[in-house]
Amino acid sequence: MSETTEKPAGNGFEPRIIAFVCNWCTYLGADLAGTNRLEYPSNVRIIRLPCTGRIDFNLVVKALEVGADAVIVSGCHPGDCHYTAGNYHARRRWMLFREVLETLGVDLHRIHFAWISAAEGKKWAQFVADVTAQTRELGPYNEYRQIIEAEVS
Repeated sequence: MSETTEKPAGNGFEPRIIAFVCNWCTYLGADLAGTNRLEYPSNVRIIRLPCTGRIDFNLVVKALEVGADAVIVSGCHPGDCHYTAGNYHARRRWMLFREVLETLGVDLHRIHFAWISAAEGKKWAQFVADVTAQTRELGPYNEYRQIIEAEVS
């Protein structure tokens, strides 16, 4: 993950955020935000997937492992999935996976879910701005690296 080109905040920290997004809704919403020239922080790196229902939550862990300070998972609104029920599957799996992450000591304030449609470019821009601001307040996610080191030891 390369460093962002945005000017650092007062403490010099700029968060690195990975977003796993649905190809049919959130990705198009992000594209709409860009097409409409809406301004939002450039801290997010988007990974486009066919559907949130296809996200292996090990990808979320891997994103944190390689240095992400926060992770976003976003897709179609419930009931509007291109693949009928993919977002419902993602939501159910998240509820189970969340407990595992809590048990391991992962800060759940670092993982964000949102339902953003293709027509919601403004909502995407605001969501990214909010997640970036919250992550700046939390600071770098060094605690995760400590969790990994403790597990390896």
